[in-house]
Amino acid sequence: MNRIRLFSFLVAGWLLTSCHSDAKNDRTRVLVETSRGDITIELYNETPLHRDNFIRLAKSGFYNDLLFHRVIRDFMIQGGDPESRDALPDQLLGNGDTGQKIDPEFRYPQYFHKRGTLAAAREGDDKNPDKKSSGCQFFLVWGKTFSENELNELVRSRNEKILQQEVNLLFQENEALLQNSEDANNMMRLQILMDSLRAEGKKRIENENRQFHIPDSIRAVYRTLGGTPWLDQNYTVFGEVTEGLEVIEKIQSAATDKADRPLNDIKMKITIQK
Repeated sequence: MNRIRLFSFLVAGWLLTSCHSDAKNDRTRVLVETSRGDITIELYNETPLHRDNFIRLAKSGFYNDLLFHRVIRDFMIQGGDPESRDALPDQLLGNGDTGQKIDPEFRYPQYFHKRGTLAAAREGDDKNPDKKSSGCQFFLVWGKTFSENELNELVRSRNEKILQQEVNLLFQENEALLQNSEDANNMMRLQILMDSLRAEGKKRIENENRQFHIPDSIRAVYRTLGGTPWLDQNYTVFGEVTEGLEVIEKIQSAATDKADRPLNDIKMKITIQK
């Protein structure tokens, strides 16, 4: 490589590194103060709907004096329910919201549910098939570490679920044909048709690249740092903790009642630093 080409290569590398660094430096920083310590979070610019909503609520003082109302060891800590402000000790929490939903902003595999990520809570798929996020509730991931075999099983199970959902749709689309075979008591024809629909569902998923997978770089994080990989592409990750992971560890170890609410209230105050 001649000197001019070498110089160009080095400059290009410097620009890429510089841009990447600038992108991180341009993130909004958030301070979460709790009775167990402080947590600093950076919000991702690649999830602008969630970022801007969180900033707006924080600036308005919405989160101040709300509780981390749902805490599960080796999983996560959740807060942001407006009904948790001044809640009675035995009050069931978790249903409060702002009345709006936020469209999902999945940025997998760029962002995933590693330990310390900030993600949006939401209602389950049965009520919320579009996976829209709560207008205010969020959680901070703790999770656990996973072996390679556990990650392989998670991928297999997730893809089987995706396939089953697609096959169920095909069964609905071909309900008349399936019913005719069953009414005629032609079990062989029925089985052939069901197998054919399953094969068609598998082909559709492959052609549309809808299989779930975990890249090697992400597997390494889940094996060492830990997290909650089963939530990937199901909940929107929109930030990460830069300081205060030990505070999440303290909170997720708190004693809780049967509804996962800490026995001693853990309040929050959230302010925008930059």
